[in-house]
Amino acid sequence: MSIDKTAIRHAATVIVIRDRMTNPAILMGQRGANAAFMPNKFVFPGGAVDAADAHIPLATPLTAQCAARIGEDADADLAHAIPVAAVRELWEETGLILGTRGTWEGDIPPDWETFAATGHVPHAAPLQFVFRALTPPGRPRRFDARFFLLDADAVASDPDNFDAACDELSHLQWVPLTQARKFDMPFITEVVLAEVEARARDLNAPTSVPYFKNNDEESLFLRLHGHAAPYTSKP
Repeated sequence: MSIDKTAIRHAATVIVIRDRMTNPAILMGQRGANAAFMPNKFVFPGGAVDAADAHIPLATPLTAQCAARIGEDADADLAHAIPVAAVRELWEETGLILGTRGTWEGDIPPDWETFAATGHVPHAAPLQFVFRALTPPGRPRRFDARFFLLDADAVASDPDNFDAACDELSHLQWVPLTQARKFDMPFITEVVLAEVEARARDLNAPTSVPYFKNNDEESLFLRLHGHAAPYTSKP
């Protein structure tokens, strides 16, 4: 039996939700027709963790509970890099700012220059870790993706202004949760959507997180309960 050699990259995805107590809607966009990964599909904003993300300071870290869930079956240091990537990808793909007013110190990595120019520093406390999925073998790209639920009220910019977004996602729009399944989306997005539907009106982070683990031997549907290892965000 051949073994898939595609490198697995850590990734972060952000599910921004608004009006969750009345008429919940989620932010989605469409990937380009020429994209190597999931072309033409409607997805949530997100992408791979960059090396620089591990060294970006956060004004506020993830909650200890969410950090513990991320640290299970993974390097505990990812509890810093992954939410940083979530903030960066949200900014790059939608132009929305998840940050607090502040001044950056030292050199600013190129991928963060436009974010820093807004006068904000990233913070992760509003992000709720709600799902993890490993891309099955045989795909052109594989990601170990962590999905975060984010209330639109925590965004520091106008949630309807996508002018600063790059062109990676088109047709950015707020989709009523009841209408989302009418869009052409990847299978894993549909699975995560079910979790979002169940949690839409629950403001608390989940006590355990679903993990769709597709390794080279089998596909497992697990739950991450976290562990007691201490976590401190990097300064």
